[in-house]
Amino acid sequence: MLKLKVAGMSCGGCVSSVTQAVSAAAPGAKVSVDLKSGEVAVDGTVSKQAIVSAIEDAGYDVVGEAA
Repeated sequence: MLKLKVAGMSCGGCVSSVTQAVSAAAPGAKVSVDLKSGEVAVDGTVSKQAIVSAIEDAGYDVVGEAA
């Protein structure tokens, strides 16, 4: 499972945007977005770079991997 810290998410719309972007990049992957902690977890077989690119293309900043 890949866990990333994402900056710039502030509302439910942000959660929806990130979830949709990641789901498009990784069809079939389980995506979980935690707004409070600013973390996005992806359980699937897609590259980290594809997920990072999808999140950044949606307008958010990936600031590193979550612990």
